[in-house]
This record gives sequence, C-alpha cells and structure tokens, in this order.
Amino acid sequence: MRTTKKLLGERIKELRKSRKLSQDRLSEQVDIDPKHLSRIEVGNSYPSLNTLEKIAIALNVEIKEFFEFEHLSGQKELINNAIKLLRESDKERVKLISKVIKAIVT
Repeated sequence: MRTTKKLLGERIKELRKSRKLSQDRLSEQVDIDPKHLSRIEVGNSYPSLNTLEKIAIALNVEIKEFFEFEHLSGQKELINNAIKLLRESDKERVKLISKVIKAIVT
C-alpha cells in the first residue's frame, strides 16, 4: 500500500508533467533544489506548507488538488484486493467468479 507521502509526490509529478514542466524548471520557479523536488515526487520527503503553496502557484492549482489521488490507486492494489477476496471465498464461489471474469474479459 502506498503512503500519503508517496501519493502526494506522484500527484505533484502528474500535475507537473501535465503542464509540460521539467523538474528543473518547476524547482527554479518554486526556488527549491531540484534534488529536493525529486525527493518530494518519489515520496521520500514531505514538502513544507510554504513549498506546497509555491508549487500550487507555479502549477496554477489549488492545494487541495494535490490530495485528489484516488485515481492513483493502481491496478496492482485492485488485483491484490481481488486476490484477497478470492482466498476468503469457497471453491464454488471462486468458480463462479472465474466464469464472470472470463465472460467480461473475453
């Protein structure tokens, strides 16, 4: 499971890329070291509130948009949740679910 720190970093990176900005360019606009921005984007560091505000201004977004990362919950997590549910099901239910999945996918 990804932490809020990682999801926040992924969201900032996603918004930066959607605006076709390099890390160097954004870090220059925000007046932080590019390495610090990189650490934020990979989820190794939280930005300060001041830095978060500067990033929001540079990307022309509201701060709340940094925390809209439901869509970043990856396919891997969905698959892992499905596997967990399958493991908790009896054999007949697993067969039924398998048929339903096959009908949907094919």
